[in-house]
Amino acid sequence: MVTMHISRWFSDLDWRFLFLVIPPLSLFLFISLSSAPNNPFSSFAPIRDFIISHAFAPQPQPNNVTSVINSNSSVTNGTNSAGTQSWWRKRKDELDRSRMAVCLVGGARRFELTGPSIVEKILKVYPNSDLFLHSPLDQNSFKFSLLKSAPRLASVRIFEPKTLPETESQLRVLTAANSPNGIQGLLQYFNLVEGCLTMIKAYQEENKFKYDWIVRTRVDGYWNAPLDPRNFVPGKYLVPPGSTFGGLNDRLGIGDFNTSTVALSRLALIPKLDSAGNRQLNSETSFKAQLSALGVPYIAKRLPFCIVSDRKYSFPPSSYGVPVAAISSPGPLSGAKCRPCTPACQDTCVANVMLSLYKWWSWTNWRNGTLQLCDAHGDWEKGWEKIFDRAAGKKLAESRKRVKKMKLKQCVDDFKEMKKKRSGSWESPEVEVMCRVGLGLGPK
Repeated sequence: MVTMHISRWFSDLDWRFLFLVIPPLSLFLFISLSSAPNNPFSSFAPIRDFIISHAFAPQPQPNNVTSVINSNSSVTNGTNSAGTQSWWRKRKDELDRSRMAVCLVGGARRFELTGPSIVEKILKVYPNSDLFLHSPLDQNSFKFSLLKSAPRLASVRIFEPKTLPETESQLRVLTAANSPNGIQGLLQYFNLVEGCLTMIKAYQEENKFKYDWIVRTRVDGYWNAPLDPRNFVPGKYLVPPGSTFGGLNDRLGIGDFNTSTVALSRLALIPKLDSAGNRQLNSETSFKAQLSALGVPYIAKRLPFCIVSDRKYSFPPSSYGVPVAAISSPGPLSGAKCRPCTPACQDTCVANVMLSLYKWWSWTNWRNGTLQLCDAHGDWEKGWEKIFDRAAGKKLAESRKRVKKMKLKQCVDDFKEMKKKRSGSWESPEVEVMCRVGLGLGPK
């Protein structure tokens, strides 16, 4: 009698198990088959899209530091939010007691949109951090006067760019393919990154200390949420996922001093890559190769920034295409290209586009409504300013308007305030010259 009851119980359990497992498996098989081209289930694509749109519906996004940390934390085994917040505060306190350098590189271009977000979401979140700016001089360099609001300013170098010599090893290791300015463009970028490391080392030597952390980011990065303390991982170099182009996303990096020294030595390590037989590498594949060659472990975590770009890209992107995110996308966008736009593609449209891209090339995370796409085949749309202001909020919108209405005296005074704040070296043309050129006033 007992045996019979046990047998019935296992039988019921088996059926319950099957009822739990079969439906999701069937759904997965249905979506997979209906997504494939030239298949007998393609007529069910509208149903598939309906399912995808509901499965990847947008979720509410946090808008402050603590909630960002909590929403991204791996909470398991019943860990409560109070415990997560306690961990966050402890880790934040540790970082606030450490020495941190923020290395900012690149041309000013749209810095009136990106710069204030870097100040608010990185520099003011870690007010102990020292800012190092390394940038080529152009007509937009006057916009760096916005950095007068940075809490701490170490060193500034704004230089007149010159053609860099191209060595035989560089020509063997690097490729001009997919680089807007060929191998010279790669060398200029590598020179910016490594030059910032040189500035940091000189400042350390002068002041007799060593940084615990270096955050290397780009001038054209727009941040829509604070930099999370979980992104500082001892002994590992952290990069964003996606936009890997066959290697590692090199649009931002965070590491301790030792891992950062390897990661930022973009020019110095090319001979080592050459000796190891590396050939025809782009920026991302050479970046991965240099970390691997020196045995530096790396980790990818999603980060709340995108690269504001004026470049035009075909739409909709497919295969090797480049998706351009709406700057209003909730994100985190992990360094994907972006611009202020009225989204041309959302929800199921985004799912269809991203599933058509090669994941190891320009793909980026898109699920749960985190990504909206622009039609970026033309110029920025009329009225983009209002679109940006709505997405960025009142404070960042005021910075954009400040630059648009800026007068010569204000520009010069802001730079003078920056110079007084800096604790290290300052190398640039006369600030009045930068301001006059940028404001269209011509030479004095």
